[in-house]
Amino acid sequence: MSSTCTNLCDDLVILNQWHAIAAIEDTSSAPSHTRLLGEQLTYCIVDETVRVCRSDADTLPLPVTCAYGYIWTCLGTPLPLFELPEYLESDRTNVCAASIGVRVSAPRAVENFLDMGHFPYVHTGILGEQPHTEVREYDVEVTEDTNEVIATRCRFYQPQAAAGAEGGMLVEYVYRVPHPYCSVLYKSCPDDESRMDVIALFVQPMDEINVRAHALVSVIDKNSAPIAIRMFQQTIFGQDKPILENQLPKKLPLDPRAETPIRADKSAIVYRRWLSKQGIRYGVIPAAA
Repeated sequence: MSSTCTNLCDDLVILNQWHAIAAIEDTSSAPSHTRLLGEQLTYCIVDETVRVCRSDADTLPLPVTCAYGYIWTCLGTPLPLFELPEYLESDRTNVCAASIGVRVSAPRAVENFLDMGHFPYVHTGILGEQPHTEVREYDVEVTEDTNEVIATRCRFYQPQAAAGAEGGMLVEYVYRVPHPYCSVLYKSCPDDESRMDVIALFVQPMDEINVRAHALVSVIDKNSAPIAIRMFQQTIFGQDKPILENQLPKKLPLDPRAETPIRADKSAIVYRRWLSKQGIRYGVIPAAA
C-alpha cells in the first residue's frame, strides 16, 4: 500500500510560507519535477532565471526566491523568509549537504532535529556515546519580537562534533525554529571558539506524511573539503531516516497528553505549543478543543 497522501493543503499559514524545493547547484535548464503540499511542480533555470510552476499545464509561474543555496517557492501569498546572516560571511564553507526523502510529516522531522536525547543511541560514536547520555538542563522560549522558538544553554558531549573535529568535546548548541518546517542549529566550532558552525534543515512537505529534508551546512573549516562535509552530514541523515520512518503516528500530535514528555523534550513541547498557537493543521494532529 502506498504511503503517499494526496490531500491538497488548505492551511493558509503553511500555504503562505516559502518552501525549499531543490538545491540551486542541482538544477539545470532541463525541467525537473517535485511535489509540494500535494501539488505537482516543475522547475528549471533558463537564462539564469529560476522558474517554478504547477505541472498541470499551468504556464503562470509561482513566486520564487533563491536563498541559502536552495530554490524556494510559495503556493500562497509569501511571507518574508527568515534571515540567516551567517551564510553571507566570506570565510565560511557553505554546503548543500543533502536532499533526502523521508516518509514522515514535516513537523515530525523538525522535532527530531531538536532532540538531543537520541544522540548516544542513534548517532553512536559521532554525536554521542554511552555513558554520556544525560541531557543537561537548558532554556527554551518563543521570542516576542521575531516569534521564533529559541533553545539556549544546550550542551552535549560528542565524540566527533563535525567532519573536521579531532577527539571528543562538550558541544554547546543553540536551536532556532524560525519557520514551521525549518530549523537552524548553531553549534560550537572546533576551529574558532568565538563563533559557531551552522546546520540548517529546510523540510519540504511533499504532502502531509512525505517530505524531502534539505540540509545546509555553513562552517568555519579550513581543512575539510565540501565532499567530506557532505558525506558527514549524509551519514547523520542516514541514521535518522529509519528512526523517523518508524515513528507513529506520522503526523505530529499537538495535544500535550498525546505523548509523555521528558526533560529532553522541552524544545519539542514548546515547538508543539507554538504550532498550535499559530493554528497550523497541515502535517499535525491538532489538539482537542
